[in-house]
Amino acid sequence: MRSFHVQSAVLSTALLSIALAATPASAQKKYDTGATDTEIKVGNTMPYSGPASAYGPIGKVEAAYFNKINAEGGINGRKINFISYDDTYSPPKAVEQVRKLVEGDEVLIVFQPLGTPSNTAIQGYLNKKGVPQLFVATGATKWGDPKNFPWTMGWAPTYQAEARIYAKYLIENKPDAKVAIMYQNDDYGKDYLKGFKDGLGDKAAKMIIAEESYEVSEPTIDSHVVRLKSSGADVFFNVATPKFAAQAIKKVTELNWKPMHIMNSVAGSVGATLRPAGLENSQGIISATYGMDATDPQWNNDPNMKEWVAFMDKWNPSADKTDAGNLYGYNVARTLVQVLKQCGDDLTRANIMKQAASLKDFEPGTLLPGIKINTSPTDFYPIEQLQLQRFKGETWERFGPVMSGEISG
Repeated sequence: MRSFHVQSAVLSTALLSIALAATPASAQKKYDTGATDTEIKVGNTMPYSGPASAYGPIGKVEAAYFNKINAEGGINGRKINFISYDDTYSPPKAVEQVRKLVEGDEVLIVFQPLGTPSNTAIQGYLNKKGVPQLFVATGATKWGDPKNFPWTMGWAPTYQAEARIYAKYLIENKPDAKVAIMYQNDDYGKDYLKGFKDGLGDKAAKMIIAEESYEVSEPTIDSHVVRLKSSGADVFFNVATPKFAAQAIKKVTELNWKPMHIMNSVAGSVGATLRPAGLENSQGIISATYGMDATDPQWNNDPNMKEWVAFMDKWNPSADKTDAGNLYGYNVARTLVQVLKQCGDDLTRANIMKQAASLKDFEPGTLLPGIKINTSPTDFYPIEQLQLQRFKGETWERFGPVMSGEISG
């Protein structure tokens, strides 16, 4: 009998050892460079100066949100160390700053670098290094290519999809339109151009009667607008960032040109674009959106909007609430926090991309009702729906159904 008890004890010890060895990997802490028991280093580049400085508030509101999270205890006990540098909307400067983040600051990820040209310049480097280029602040279609660029993921709807929605609207509501297009001469502008032409299909050659591209180094785009008006177009497709979009709005008014004015969503901020252009000059402009607008009184009693307002009042009080960038940055920051929460104690770069590609019906707070974030290992487009809107008075009024635009290869 004694022998049995001894054998049982030995067996129990052996079983305990096996059980301990079989403890799930999730309970073991795994870190890559930039993560520790107390810290998660997140790198970022933003155009705090230069021709796209109107987007600078995005980086500031993201920093404010991470400060809030840190004050509340961080993520699984770790504080976010958000390191953000000015790249002046210059691709060479972006490369320099991202190398500094990766090789000098040793960040875990590069989050929300802004601008299509800048992200294009850093994409190869980050993918070669195996550093996540996560939720980039640009809607170019190329950010959803997990097969060739597994470390890069977008966040907003693609420019091509958005442009196809405008094309569909024209075909249905103004099939005899004569369209003049102004676009930024880079991958961002050309992505919108491709989507718009794809959306018009075989009607594009007849409907588009004039195109003008501008360089970000130009101080003004007035001459381009003058030439487009002289084409006789009755539709103006304004594909520009806030500074240049505002210039175009003012010039259209000065010329007494009265086309149907369609403007890309990246310039849709009331605070950053329409107020500088003059609200009286912005009446009737058509654009698209996927998020709530702080200038729209219909959201005043929405719990998520109230939460955002309270956050802004406490953590970013000097910011302009009419600037849509402050809602955008808040939503993207919340998406990153969700991904980091899902990572648990496995803060490897591979697991961050795995969790980013495993978002299911996530609602960051102030997206339009019915629009949710979904990703998968083969779908790196988190948001794929938009709704048209028209500017009236001091705010945007949405109209029509929530739509998605199919993307052409």
